[in-house]
Amino acid sequence: MLCLASNLIVWMTAVTEESQHQTVIPKSDHGNASHFSVDLSSIGNKEGECNCSHTACSIFKEAYYYLYPFNIEYSLFASAMAYVMWKNVGRLVDQHAHHKHRFRLKGILVGPVVGVAMLVAGLATFVIYEVDMAMDDKEKKELALKIHYLMNTVAVSLMSVAALIGYAIYWLDKRDHVSEKNPTRSLDIGLLLGSSLGQFLICYFNMVAIVASSATDVLNALNLACSLLTIIQIILQNVFVIEGLHREPFNEDHEGHVFANPHALHSNQETHQPSTMRRSTSVVIITTGMHVPVTLGPCWKRRLLKEISIFLLLCNVILWIMPAFGARPQFDNELGFRFYDYSTWSAVVNIGLPFGIFYRMHSVASLFEVFLIT
Repeated sequence: MLCLASNLIVWMTAVTEESQHQTVIPKSDHGNASHFSVDLSSIGNKEGECNCSHTACSIFKEAYYYLYPFNIEYSLFASAMAYVMWKNVGRLVDQHAHHKHRFRLKGILVGPVVGVAMLVAGLATFVIYEVDMAMDDKEKKELALKIHYLMNTVAVSLMSVAALIGYAIYWLDKRDHVSEKNPTRSLDIGLLLGSSLGQFLICYFNMVAIVASSATDVLNALNLACSLLTIIQIILQNVFVIEGLHREPFNEDHEGHVFANPHALHSNQETHQPSTMRRSTSVVIITTGMHVPVTLGPCWKRRLLKEISIFLLLCNVILWIMPAFGARPQFDNELGFRFYDYSTWSAVVNIGLPFGIFYRMHSVASLFEVFLIT
């Protein structure tokens, strides 16, 4: 419990520092949100005090920025693992409850290909977004926001369709549900549902601001569609993951039973009277069953579930990369600051965004487990 509490404190401290770093107070003194920007090159509040002239200093400074998101996620995952260890102390596990899972992509093609394509497109969109937002050209900034919203809208739309198909397959599947209580699975589901509330919070406030302000331009139309589809995608993905974690694993090896028919052998011996020499070398009749392992290929349901799982996994990776490494369309789009006051909108984003980032990372781990179980 000491390890759990310590890692939670470290995570909360890191999230607070990251929120302060990414949030920039408006430069205008008139109360309106006329200019918002995020300085991605500055890491601390006292960056000007570092006078190191060695090359390693600049390398460390740049690397620290890109490794910082992993540091934040590590503390939260360490807390989760400490909780699982604490719950498993003194717990008796059924000896038949363990299943050997192997990671194999044999026969899985469409999901990885489409997922990698979405990953590459997302990375290209993220680079364009970061480059254009660093400029002072307002038109380029607006175009970068449109591309960002369009990319996210396409991604969550495809993910929603894939998750819906996956849930339909689970509904048609006849596999039994896991009845054993498992603290790890319960924690996974709890973290999945709890962290998704952060993204719900941002999307809800975003949609209220767009609808209430009657914004009809293309930028806010894409923003509204992206927020609405993100909520739908998270709901469908949660249902798919929870259903997958509660299903028994597919059994690859099945025992085939082969039996001999002794009556047919006796009838054959009576018809053809064997000689004395033949009796001495008579055939030993097998009356017991033999178990022959028969390996069955993956059925279409299993293969399709694996395709969906790996596709959702790769899409969640890119949806984690963009906000974790500095994409803040909530601050770059001035609508939220115009509709809400500065402190309210900043609080909503700074509270919901860390949970949204963790949700994507945790979804990757959960979908990987669903892939192995399937």
